This record gives sequence, structure tokens and C-alpha cells, in this order.
Amino acid sequence: MRSLPLEDYALIGDCHSAALVSRRGSIDWLCLPRFDSEACFAALLGDESHGHWTVTAAGATATVRRRYLPGTMVLETVYETATGACRVIDCMAVDDPHPTLVRLVEGLSGTVDMALELVVRFDYGSIVPWVRRLASGGIEAIAGPSTLQLHTRVPLRGENFRTYAEFVVHAGERVPFMLVWYPSHITPEPPEDPYAAVDRTVRWWEEWDARGMYEGEWDDSVRRSLLTLKALTYAPTGGIVAAPTTSLPEELGGVRNWDYRFCWLRDATFTLYALLSTGHREEAVAWREWLLRAVAGTPDQINIMYGLAGERRLPEYELDWLPGYAGSRPVRVGNAAHAQLQLDVFGEVMDTLDLARRSGLPYSEDAWHVQRSMLAYLEGAWHEPDEGIWEVRGPRRHFTHSKVMAWVALDRGIKAVRDHGRAGPVDRWVALRDEIHAEVCARGYNPQLGSFVQSYGSEDLDASLLMLSLVGFLPASDPRIAGTVAAIERTLLSDGLVQRYRPRREHDGLPGGEGVFLACSFWLADNYLLLGRTADARRLFERLRGLANDVGLLAEEYDPRTRRLVGNFPQAFSHIALVNTACNLSQRGDCPASDRSCIRAAAAKK
Repeated sequence: MRSLPLEDYALIGDCHSAALVSRRGSIDWLCLPRFDSEACFAALLGDESHGHWTVTAAGATATVRRRYLPGTMVLETVYETATGACRVIDCMAVDDPHPTLVRLVEGLSGTVDMALELVVRFDYGSIVPWVRRLASGGIEAIAGPSTLQLHTRVPLRGENFRTYAEFVVHAGERVPFMLVWYPSHITPEPPEDPYAAVDRTVRWWEEWDARGMYEGEWDDSVRRSLLTLKALTYAPTGGIVAAPTTSLPEELGGVRNWDYRFCWLRDATFTLYALLSTGHREEAVAWREWLLRAVAGTPDQINIMYGLAGERRLPEYELDWLPGYAGSRPVRVGNAAHAQLQLDVFGEVMDTLDLARRSGLPYSEDAWHVQRSMLAYLEGAWHEPDEGIWEVRGPRRHFTHSKVMAWVALDRGIKAVRDHGRAGPVDRWVALRDEIHAEVCARGYNPQLGSFVQSYGSEDLDASLLMLSLVGFLPASDPRIAGTVAAIERTLLSDGLVQRYRPRREHDGLPGGEGVFLACSFWLADNYLLLGRTADARRLFERLRGLANDVGLLAEEYDPRTRRLVGNFPQAFSHIALVNTACNLSQRGDCPASDRSCIRAAAAKK
């Protein structure tokens, strides 16, 4: 079955959608016009028959090298053959009225035989479109609401509902291709000049990258992570998708396959730290405004995740015609976890808005109204069991991390009143904050293990417990924090990296397992730093950074057995964690770990 390693893929995007391009020049995943639209190329979750667009050197090649043009999301792939060399420039044009992919083939030396294959299959590989030739050259494919036009001067031929071309590129020659999406009910205008589209796109990314302020030891990795995060931003609303893909498995051949093309509230604080710490204030403001619009309504109606524009209904269903990546079924669209009760998101939202306030983002009365409403709801709901940070599909329980984040919500509300002059019943909030703290220390801590545990009465460990020091619930100097880190090292490390928890069907409702979780592994590095284990923190960070593929991209997880990236790809959470840990290791005074832990722990004693 056709399933290339995730390491073989690079991302190109236009801040509306994104495509995955393999080392051999095949675009195997693309949803248009938005990240969460139906895919027109879905070979990633099946094979070539489910849609792809390949432009590559024909036959065997001596070498394939690729990189992003510096400071951009524009991909350059160089093919060297026995007869010559060429490069292919791939990008999604920014600021075009319609989604546009540009592929420029440029001869570098000698001659290179090239091959093109285009298989358009709308609706996740299920619909074969009508195809007709364009008078200006190229073809048009149409089905239902979507039209794709391929513009090229290269002669094309159709065979078995596929489009092919063979051509030769000579040194100094440039051969352009443009693939443009339109709603099928409109008459499209002629596309712009492909060279101008690429030049404009390169300048746009370079100018955005130049606004960043990070200067440090890991400049290349941080900048690449920030560019990836920007590429996962939906420009019209400011929302940031967790990943551009769905159903890439957490275990090869497994069933833990989820749609991540949505915006999680939980990512909010981590995202804001990453953006503000590196000078991207405009994106931080847009993210906060998206957050406020998304959560508008009564607190009991808050989702844990939303669509790109704040959509609340994300029904989950399965695409039974797709065999899945590496045979990993089912392939899912939508995410049923959106309706779960996860109390920790209230703490994350409160922490995000507190950070925005302390960072000097423009004042928002709506933000404080949202916070007051959340705290009023949490006063009655914090003692309820929930599904927890990892969205388990098993029974609800009293997750320790959820209770800690309820404490965070109260703590940030108290600071808003005491430090920023907001109005609120601070004495009542202080009493409740102290009550939650006492309960977590009594019921969430296991003296025999010397560690906090995943849920009340359990002996299971959970990587989310690494957040206790990072959010200031307890200082890193508290022996219970060191004990928890040691227990996680004993029970959740696999090849030196961190599992979220030990997956079991009776625990989370699903069979099979998963890889190590990269964001949690970065959290362990942050804890090492707070514990004074700086050498361990640096060593782990370098190990994690080394898991990125040749163009600097990380997935959600990593499988130490197969030594492959697994889970949806690229994953915003992994790249956000990389940025924040790099800032922590830089030892700057405003780094996320010192800000959220030392300052918070001191504030909690007031």
C-alpha cells in the first residue's frame, strides 16, 4: 500500500489551506478552499487513485535535495540525474482571489526528462470529475461545487481518467504550472503570471519572517516552527488549526486516527506565549480576538475546539472508501470530542487572557465579561468529573490536571482584580482557589508513589502532571514536583521520550497504543530546567529538535520502535512547544516557564 513516511513530506500553504508535497514531487494531500474542506488530493490516506499531482524527474534520479527558500514556506526540490539537474519551486500563492498552486520547473544544467501525472478526485478521493480542455491550454476538472483548472503550455493527454505529460527541461529554461480552484458556479478570470505569483509569495513570507524577534542558539528551528505556525493560521479569522491533516494514525495500522483540522482552546496559552515571545504581536491579537468570538455564549455551551471561523458543530463520520494511511482505519472527518466536558479549557482560556492583559494587548471589556462568566460557571462545575485533557472516550473521572487548571482559572481571575483593577468577588475566589488546591494535594497526590497521579484514587501517571510546576500550582522546589517528574521518568519514558499515559481500552475506550507525544517531551525539558537540571533539559531539547524532518517539520508523535513520525502532520502543538522551550532555555526573563511558574507561585502566596 502506498504510504510514504511522514518525514518525506513538506508543507506549503497560503494561510487558508495547505498541501503536503513528497520528496518525489507528489502533492498527496490538499483540501480546498479551506483547511477543513473536502480533499481533492487524498493519496496520503490511500493511494494514487484517490488523488495526487506529481511533477518529478522521470525514471531513477541520482539525488533529490530540498529545502525551503530562507524565511519562507516556498519549497525548492533539486533533482540531479545522469543527464542534468533541475529544480522545482512549489508554493501556494498568497493573497490570490482563489487558491492557487504554482509549480515552476527550472533547468540548472544539461537536460532532464520530466513527468507529470494529475489525478483529481474531489470529496476525499471519491468523485471522478468531468474534465475538458481549455482553449488557452491546460484542462478544467469540475464536480459539484468545485472546479480546478491546470494552466500550462506543456501538452497534456488523458488516459483512464488521469492526466499525463512528458517534457524535457533544458539548462536555463523555465516551465510553469498553475493549478487554480474556483467555485464551480462562477466564470473564472485568467490567472496571473506564475512568476509574479511566486515572487510576491516569497517577498510576503520574507517580510513576515523578518518581523520576528527571536535571537538565540536555535534560530533556524524556532523560525521554521514560527513559519509553520503562521502557515497553519486561517487568515480571515486568525484561528490556528492543530494540523492540516486528518486521520494520520498515532500507531501505524491502529484506530486512534482523528481529524485535527480545527482550533483547540487548549492550545491558546501556549500559542500566545510563542507568538508574543518572538515578536509576532499582530498574530497574537488576531488569535485572542478569534478566541473571544468562538467562546461567546454561556459557559456551559463552550466547546473544547471550534471550526476555523468558530463553528461549533463538528460532527464526526467515517470515510469507508479510504483504506487509511498505512492501512490505519477508520478515516475520520469531524471530531466528536468537540462536545466533551473538559474543565481544563477554562483554565487555559483564563491564562491566555491574563497573558494578553499582562503583555499589553489592547484592552477588551468583552474579555473580562467572558472571564467573569466562566468563573461563575466554574464555581459550580469544578468538582464534576470530566473527560480530561486527552479527550478520552472512556468514562469520566476526576482528572488531577483538570482540577489544577480550575485552580489556574481562579488564580488568574484573582490577579485580574488585584493587579489590574478589574471588578469581581475576589474574596470568594480566593477561598475557592484554596479549596481546590487543598483537594488536589490531598486526593491527586499518592504518598506511596511520591507523585501526583492521573486521577483521584488512581495509581496511573500522566504527562499532563508536568504542567503543575509550569502553571505555578506548586513551585519546582516542592519535593512533590521532583517526585512527580521522577515517577514520569520511571513509567512514561520510551527511548527517553514521554508518553501521554499508558493507553488501555478500559482506560480510554480504544484498542491499541500510540507513540510518544512530542509536546509532552518538551514539557519534561521545561521541568528539567526549573529543577536546575539544565544539562538534561538541553540534551532532551536537542533530541527532540533532531526528530524534525529535513525541512524542519514535526508531527504530533514519534514511534521509537519504527523510528518514524506518527500522528497528524505537521502539528502546531509540537512546533509551539519547541518555540517555548527554546525561549525557556535562552534564560530570558520573560520566558514562558519562568513567567508561568515563578511569578505564579509567588502570586499564589499573596
